[in-house]
Amino acid sequence: MRLKTPDCQATIGIGRIDAVTGSMQTKRTLTGITTTGTPHLGNYVGAIKPAILASQDPSSETFYFLADYHALVKCEDPERVVQSTLEIAATWLALGLDVERSVFYRQSDVPQIPELTWFLSCVTAKGLMNRAHAYKAAVAENEAVNEDPDLGINLGLFSYPVLMAADILMFNAAIVPVGRDQLQHLEMARDIAQRFNHRYGEYFVLPEGQVDDHVATLPGTDGRKMSKSYDNTIPLWLPEKALRKAIMRIKTNSLEPGEPKDPDDSALFSIYAAFASDEARQSMRQAYRDGIAWGEAKQQVFELINAELAEPRARYEALIAKPDEVEAILQAGAERARGLAEPFMASLREAVGIRSLSSYIIK
Repeated sequence: MRLKTPDCQATIGIGRIDAVTGSMQTKRTLTGITTTGTPHLGNYVGAIKPAILASQDPSSETFYFLADYHALVKCEDPERVVQSTLEIAATWLALGLDVERSVFYRQSDVPQIPELTWFLSCVTAKGLMNRAHAYKAAVAENEAVNEDPDLGINLGLFSYPVLMAADILMFNAAIVPVGRDQLQHLEMARDIAQRFNHRYGEYFVLPEGQVDDHVATLPGTDGRKMSKSYDNTIPLWLPEKALRKAIMRIKTNSLEPGEPKDPDDSALFSIYAAFASDEARQSMRQAYRDGIAWGEAKQQVFELINAELAEPRARYEALIAKPDEVEAILQAGAERARGLAEPFMASLREAVGIRSLSSYIIK
């Protein structure tokens, strides 16, 4: 499912929103990736691959950023944050993100984002933050064991939806692809933007969340959704032998070779289907009905995935070995991002009254 594109896209200028007219219109989309972990097959199928395909759409202007400020909310290990930043940046580059077409940057390299976060904080109702799902869940966990409701909850967790709103509104993104569980944050960003616009003028586009219910959710090695929290992931860049070993560990049932198997009740088939063509999926379905042995089915899954990832894996390994090159790409992207953010932030400072006194006239 795709949410409709606004009738006109807004561009960021020195003043307020300027509407773009004409038959050829672009839509600005923005995606953030939190730098707290190692990419796995589920990330690739569910988020990275479709996002890179979307970035090739000439009607889109795409922004992809590494959300390292967001990482600090839930990760207290500095080495993990920096390692994840390198791994995720190298992953997107290895998989073919065109950094000439897309703006690819690290959140912390754009100082206007935290400045905008403060501006937005000053128009955001505390009651709105009280209703955020993550905060409410943390409070509920404390209350369930008769603890202080705010035990262990830092201000970052409480207010990070404002930072997320700043990420989006800084570049006036019209479309933000999100999981269904993140839709509340998009609604909060819209609310915050409306409050600012009402007080100071029409500066922000109201973003639309884009939820694609057809994006694959990959099962993990135990059959549940592939997730770091379940410890059931298959890392994206495992060497060939390690990848095969991980796939061979995927849980299956006890049906013997020759016994028909149900592809719709098989995590292994779901993983195969996420990588296979329509023709190959139908062929594998028939193989299941014909009683393919689990070992043979796993071998075919390995061969299919390995064939798709072999060349990108080589590029990834080369990038990981040269972090200075990855850094240079991120810095180039940040320069482009700041080129948009600086003049827009100047107009927002003017709007809220943070101005030079040299031209001030007492009324």
